[in-house]
Amino acid sequence: MRLLFDQNISFRITKKLTVLFPECRHVSDCGLMNCEDHEIWEYAQKNDYSIVTFDSDFYDISVIDGHPPKIIWIRIGNLTTKDIVQLLTKNKAVIDKFIDSDDFKDISCLEID
Repeated sequence: MRLLFDQNISFRITKKLTVLFPECRHVSDCGLMNCEDHEIWEYAQKNDYSIVTFDSDFYDISVIDGHPPKIIWIRIGNLTTKDIVQLLTKNKAVIDKFIDSDDFKDISCLEID
């Protein structure tokens, strides 16, 4: 499972999640810092990533363009990196199923709160 963390989430998160999500990356790792959302979307699509974000704009894009990439939208206000790690750890089974299961093949966005 390949997760791409948006710039509104600290780049430090990837070091804390590589055990659970070994192929996670931050947009800064991909040369996408301060890029437009569509550029991040296209990169994720071309490189088989799901985007993790606080940003509702990615949800809006998914409504228009569908998927891939799939979106994991964190719907709680700004959290610390530690809180995000705990939230994603707690929801790992749901995230895995959302990304990999045929049960969710027609769903573009998973909202976590």
